Amino acid sequence: MATGTVQSIAMTTSSSEALPPHESYGRLFLRFLRFGTMAWGGPVAQIGMIRQELVDEEQWISSELFNRVLAVYQVLPGPEAHELCVYFGMQARGRIGGLLAGLGFMLPGFLLMLLLSWVYVTVGISSPLFTGAFYGMQAVVGALIVRAVHRIGGHSLHNNWLWGIALLAFLAQLVGVSFVLTLAAAGGIYILVKRKLITAAVILGILCLLGIVVLGTNTLTVADPASLNDAASTGSGSASESRLFGSGLRSGLLTFGGAYTVIPYLQKDAVIDGTWMTNPQFLDGLALSGILPAPLVIFGTFVGYVGGGFLGAVAVTTGIFLPAFAFTLVGHNVMERLIANTGLHSFLDGVTAGVVGLIAATTLVLLRDAITDLPALVIFGAGLLVLFRWKSKLNVPVVVLAAALAGLLISSL
Repeated sequence: MATGTVQSIAMTTSSSEALPPHESYGRLFLRFLRFGTMAWGGPVAQIGMIRQELVDEEQWISSELFNRVLAVYQVLPGPEAHELCVYFGMQARGRIGGLLAGLGFMLPGFLLMLLLSWVYVTVGISSPLFTGAFYGMQAVVGALIVRAVHRIGGHSLHNNWLWGIALLAFLAQLVGVSFVLTLAAAGGIYILVKRKLITAAVILGILCLLGIVVLGTNTLTVADPASLNDAASTGSGSASESRLFGSGLRSGLLTFGGAYTVIPYLQKDAVIDGTWMTNPQFLDGLALSGILPAPLVIFGTFVGYVGGGFLGAVAVTTGIFLPAFAFTLVGHNVMERLIANTGLHSFLDGVTAGVVGLIAATTLVLLRDAITDLPALVIFGAGLLVLFRWKSKLNVPVVVLAAALAGLLISSL
């Protein structure tokens, strides 16, 4: 997160900065379409690929400016790699260029996920081939989420206060507190802490804890992770395009700390409230996104397709990516100035800690459906070990595909 006073980053570079080449709209779109087809390995690898070609090799902007721009997008919600593509497109050809660059980057992953979603829903997974593969993939997705919680928490929970906020959010999620209230309280508590209003922060924390205890006492069925999916055990519901768009938009506005932070919001909308899919289906969507060249948040396309077919997939995907476009095309300079406010830094730090707690609680529910027997537990453990020990930009797709193969072998025995 950027600290101190951050100078305004103009959307046009000054004379001291490098300048992007003038490209036609078609060539600009194809350039970022190529980036989208090569977007393997998660945000770190994607950002590295963009930086190497556009900053190190072609010098569209200076390295110093790139660092400042990246600092802005690491604070804002949304996939940073996609937002950087929109930024570079806007640098080259204005807002139309930014729109084309963003669409080019996300299009390969969207189309591939749309195709896989169609196969999943139309063909089904009743055959032994699909059943075995998804058995292994669901187990290793649990490992992916656990690693994500560890990584996000390691970068976000810098002190005991943030750990305490994460714990409160964890408990609040288990008893069914609205995540909007949870994140607002998380940000508020940490603002009080940073302003040295420790007594007020403690009182607010105690009040939150008392509220969680009361809710937990009165809604014991919610506190039991095994019951959280009872209403959606068949996944037979459906949703309107407007509801799906709203679900995607809310998720797109709350993706602090990486794409994995979308999981609790979409899981609640799709599985618990909307009941248009089950937790195993939700895990299948996460598994499919792990093998595609796209930001992980593209699994929202799968969630939308299950809930509303092609239009549902478009609605959720549009909602998720709309903030990433808007922050750059409309409000980059405004958001950059807001981020220079240290009070907002404190609020966002608290919100991020709260998000870690939300993901951790959601993980318990998902693991219940992902790890159903000893072989699944072995796949989960092996996947977790490889993900922590093997530092490669291809570790996620390789681990997911290996788990699918292991599932096939187990199902054939």
